[in-house]
Amino acid sequence: MPLRPLRPGDRIALAAPSGAVDPARLAQGIDVLRSWGLEPVVLPHVHDTHPALPYLAGQDHHRAADFQSAWLDPDTAAVFCVRGGFGAQRMVDLLDWDAMRAAPPKILIGFSDVTVLHEAVARHLGLPTLYGPMPGAATFSRDARTAEHLRRTLFEPATTTVLTGPDASALVPGRAHGVLMGGCASLLAADRGTPAARPSFAGGLLVLEDVNEQPYQLDRMLTQLRRSGALAGVAGVVLGSWDGCGPVESVRAVLLDHLGELGVPVLWELGFGHCPSSITVPLGVPATLDADAGTVTLDAPVLSGPTCA
Repeated sequence: MPLRPLRPGDRIALAAPSGAVDPARLAQGIDVLRSWGLEPVVLPHVHDTHPALPYLAGQDHHRAADFQSAWLDPDTAAVFCVRGGFGAQRMVDLLDWDAMRAAPPKILIGFSDVTVLHEAVARHLGLPTLYGPMPGAATFSRDARTAEHLRRTLFEPATTTVLTGPDASALVPGRAHGVLMGGCASLLAADRGTPAARPSFAGGLLVLEDVNEQPYQLDRMLTQLRRSGALAGVAGVVLGSWDGCGPVESVRAVLLDHLGELGVPVLWELGFGHCPSSITVPLGVPATLDADAGTVTLDAPVLSGPTCA
C-alpha cells in the first residue's frame, strides 16, 4: 500500500527512540508542526530520562513501547522521531515487527541515530522512509529552509522529486540509477551483523553523512563497511554533510580513497544530515544520481497514495 501525503488535521506521533529530549526545543518544533495544520501527539515516555544512563530518553522497553504503539495506531499518519543521539539500537529488537507489518503503514521521519530504524523498517516492512529533520533538534525550528523542505516533502511531494544543494558536485563523475538507502555512516557501520542490517547495499544509491567524526574514524567506518561486504555492488553514492569531521580536504581524501575504488558515481555534499540547513532525502525509493549535474531525481514522488480520507 503506497504512503499518502499528509494533509491538515492529520494526527502524528512524536517518539523519542534515542537520546534524552530538551523540552523547550521540542516545544518550538511542535509549534512548527501545528503551524502546518498537524495534530502532534507526544507519546508517554518522550520526556523520560533513563535512571542510570541519562543520555537515553528513558528505558529501552518504554522507548520501544511508545514507538510500537504509535505504529499500531490506525489514526496516526506519521511517526516523527524527535531527536537523535544514541539509543535506537538498544530498542529496535524489542519491536514486534509482525504486528507492525499488519498495521496501516506510516511515514517515518528522522535522521542520525534513527538510521537503524530506517534500515529496520526497510527490511521488515518494505516501506519508504524520510531521512529528514526532527522537531526536537534546533535546526528544525530555527532554519526555515530545513522545515519548509520537509513540509513540502510531506504535503506536496511532487515538488521535491529533484534533490540538490548549493555545494553539490561530483566527487566521482557519472550517472547511476538505484534505490536510495543508507543514512549516518557511523550507525551503518555499527549495524553490521545485526538482525536489522541488510547483507549489502548492492544495486542501491548509498546515502552517507555524519558529524564530529575525525578522518581516521571515518576511515575506520568505511573500512568496516567495505570489509563486511556492505559496499559490494553499490550503484552510486550520495554524500551529505560532514560537520565537525575535520578539514574538508582531509574528509574528501578519505571518502575518495574508499569510494573512488568502487568505480561508481559519487556525489559530494547534497546538503542533508548534520548541517545548519538541510534537505529531506527519501529512502527506499528508486532515483537517478547525476553526479556531474549535482542532482538526485526520484522516479516518482515518495508519497503517492490518495490524499482523500
